[in-house]
Amino acid sequence: MTDKIVNPEPVDPNRFQSEEDEIDLIELARTIWKGKKLIVGIVVLFTLATAVASLFMTNIYTSKAVLKPVSQKDGAGRLSSLASQFGGLAGLAGIAMPGTASSTEVVNLLKSNILKKKIIEKYALLPVLFPEQWDEEKKQWKKDNGGFSLNPLAFVSNLTAARQGAPRKDPGVPDVWDGIRELDAIATVNYNLKEDVITIAVNFRDPDMAAQIANYFIIALNDHMSEEAKRIAGVNKAYLEKQLQETQDSLVRQKIYNLIAEKIETMMMAEVKENFAFKILDPPMAPDKKSKPKRAVMVIVAFMVSAFFAVFVVLFREYLKNIKNRPTGGQNAV
Repeated sequence: MTDKIVNPEPVDPNRFQSEEDEIDLIELARTIWKGKKLIVGIVVLFTLATAVASLFMTNIYTSKAVLKPVSQKDGAGRLSSLASQFGGLAGLAGIAMPGTASSTEVVNLLKSNILKKKIIEKYALLPVLFPEQWDEEKKQWKKDNGGFSLNPLAFVSNLTAARQGAPRKDPGVPDVWDGIRELDAIATVNYNLKEDVITIAVNFRDPDMAAQIANYFIIALNDHMSEEAKRIAGVNKAYLEKQLQETQDSLVRQKIYNLIAEKIETMMMAEVKENFAFKILDPPMAPDKKSKPKRAVMVIVAFMVSAFFAVFVVLFREYLKNIKNRPTGGQNAV
């Protein structure tokens, strides 16, 4: 009689793996539940601390202004209407407006230190930017420690400046460079290449002052560009007039006359100033709502981060406990 060979039933390795995973998940849930008091304590502590800290943060308001650089086409149109008011230049109205600035030039000027320096000096912004160091009643700066700073970095800086012959900076008294750095921190300039518009955003604790500082940027930019255009046009005009006296060729003289007229038109447009190099699409306004801090978002983020951190602490503590209780090799030996 032939013995019948029965093949054993194949074993599915994934079954044991899923059982192990199920055991691990259950053990993980038990560990988290066992440390629920610690988790709740950490979450409540971090969330409440964030909520309280956010209440002490100063409200910041954002005022924005949107500018659009004037193109050659727009400049020529405005120049035509202006030249029509002056009979002697009416025939030259078809000449495109010289001195129109590119968007890159306008953005670079708004970010430049020279423009910020003009704003700070013209509008006396240092007391506004550093109110904690300004004594409003005495109209003077507060000097710490009688003019002596305990900060070693400040001492080394003053010593180096004295050796180099530079003027010594009084501690607690901000200068123009401090103001420039503060303006860099509160004012941002963004350029939208697709729409060809420039946005000036000023973040400040006072909504009215935020709008004023944004407006200061616009006024200083317009003044700087118009004055620079007049200066360059005046220099070029003087050079062309000199060349006109030395040239006898009628064709060349006619071209020089046209160039001189072009410089005169530039000076006229720069004198008018309004919308000389850019148009104000959206003037700055005092915002009615703060932009930051976003206290609700801060509390939610603190809750989520603290929850993950608390679970990690509980699991890590359990891991260390298991390592401590794990038997060593010598103990297993018989």
